[in-house]
Amino acid sequence: MSKVCEICGKRPMYGHRISNAENKTNRRWLPNLQKVKAIVDGKKKRIIVCTQCIKSGRVQKAL
Repeated sequence: MSKVCEICGKRPMYGHRISNAENKTNRRWLPNLQKVKAIVDGKKKRIIVCTQCIKSGRVQKAL
């Protein structure tokens, strides 16, 4: 499964995990993606979208 929202294009963010001794190791923050049946171009389609797109109403869910 791709880690990219199909509506807004949100992707994983990269940074460092910092210990108490200030050691830095790589880490990444993943977006909260969900598989949703939505209406795309008048047809039902399963797409992968972030929860912010679902909550804001950018995705029209199929019944």
